[in-house]
Amino acid sequence: MAPSRKLPCVCIFFFYLCGFLIVSSSSSTFNLTLSHQHSDPESVALDVQRRVKVSLSRRQLLSTQQKDQCRTGNPIDDCWRCDSNWAANRQRLADCAIGFGRGSLGGKGGQIYVVTDSSDHDPAHPTPGTLRYGVIQEQPLWIVFSTNMVIKLKHELIINSYKTVDGRGANVQITGNGCLTLQYISHVIIHNIRVYDCKPSGHTMIASSPTHVGYRGTSDGDGISIFGSSNIWIDHCSLSHCTDGLIDAIMGSTAITISNNYFSHHNDVMLLGHEDGYNLDAGMQVTLAFNRFGVGLVQRMPRCRSGYIHVVNNDFTHWEMYAIGGSANPTINSQGNRYTAPANPSAKEVTKRVEADEREWANWNWRSDGDLMVNGAFFVPSGAGLSAQYSRASSLEPDSAGLIDQLTTNVGVFGGQRDNGDGVSNSGFNGGGTSSGGIGGSSGGSDGDYFGMIFGSGSSTTSSSIFLSLLIIVAWYTVTTNRGYLLL
Repeated sequence: MAPSRKLPCVCIFFFYLCGFLIVSSSSSTFNLTLSHQHSDPESVALDVQRRVKVSLSRRQLLSTQQKDQCRTGNPIDDCWRCDSNWAANRQRLADCAIGFGRGSLGGKGGQIYVVTDSSDHDPAHPTPGTLRYGVIQEQPLWIVFSTNMVIKLKHELIINSYKTVDGRGANVQITGNGCLTLQYISHVIIHNIRVYDCKPSGHTMIASSPTHVGYRGTSDGDGISIFGSSNIWIDHCSLSHCTDGLIDAIMGSTAITISNNYFSHHNDVMLLGHEDGYNLDAGMQVTLAFNRFGVGLVQRMPRCRSGYIHVVNNDFTHWEMYAIGGSANPTINSQGNRYTAPANPSAKEVTKRVEADEREWANWNWRSDGDLMVNGAFFVPSGAGLSAQYSRASSLEPDSAGLIDQLTTNVGVFGGQRDNGDGVSNSGFNGGGTSSGGIGGSSGGSDGDYFGMIFGSGSSTTSSSIFLSLLIIVAWYTVTTNRGYLLL
């Protein structure tokens, strides 16, 4: 059969269609909205400040004895720690988040899964009773620990959606290879876990669900890696000494709260955003609240690329280069923090614009409101941050950073070096769920191929992927037509 004379027209049609989709996709890429991105981030910042004020006001009304028992003014801790029977109602914790990660359900409504085995012998076929076995299950689970344990990971721990890893009542330490990976999932709470000495690993098979085992390349050695994920809450963890970042959130991750954590002994503490040209990260929204950035830190607390970052009531006690850095025009809303500069006269500035001159960053919206600057620290504002009326959030003056000691008194893991001795008991490991013990039956299938190029039903398509796909179609069509086959 002779090649069709329609070939030139067909090719023109394909290239026209290709160009149309590229232009359309390119235009839409710059206006993408992530599925869990909040339409009014200023209102979320305002809500955090309101919650702090309410908790502080309640504390003022209590007797001295009542204040010592539980009330610190920290709205997260006051939400659950004042319940003397909290261990019988563990899942109440899911109602205590604030900020952009407030919607994180974790394993709320699911069964209690008890980790009884600290081993990690086979990441591709984890043993029941191990942490790895629990976090890959498909149904919601509230994961607790039967006793104190050190879990030395053989390879990165792939966590599935709708999981809470709740270390309250035990001294739980996670270390080793890869550490915690949250990749294209949602609704995860990580609470009261020490994460340290995490190293790169990979080139092996790892399970991401009970029915899916896939090949993993080399991980970066982050303490907690958040990749294309949403509705994430990391609270009361202690993180230190990892190869790459302590917490990194990239590739269109959003709806994240990082609160009450203690960071120490690390260079690149926290990265928020993949790279300057990655447009999906413009929808990243992160709340950093009541954390303490402690001894031995150098930079990136955090280092931001685009998005909206609310930094509120944190205690920055140490840095060697800078505290908050960024590029690609992120909004940084710093409220009620305490910044204590190092002795080095060349490192007093809190902020750093990365690889950008003043003509580029002059319009970036970086603002400081109610922050306490200690030992010569100074914050360089820009954009709308230079205006006294930059946002609705400014209409509610943040509480004095002089309350930071009170708000961050229990940062990090309870009973650890950052706790003031007011630990919690080792009881109640079977309470608080819809049923106790065991995992129960599986429900539903996987949301996608965690190790391929497409993940889940809600993945966004970029112009480059459309362009590549269309080029493959055109090439395939041309080759087969030249062989004498008409495909239309």
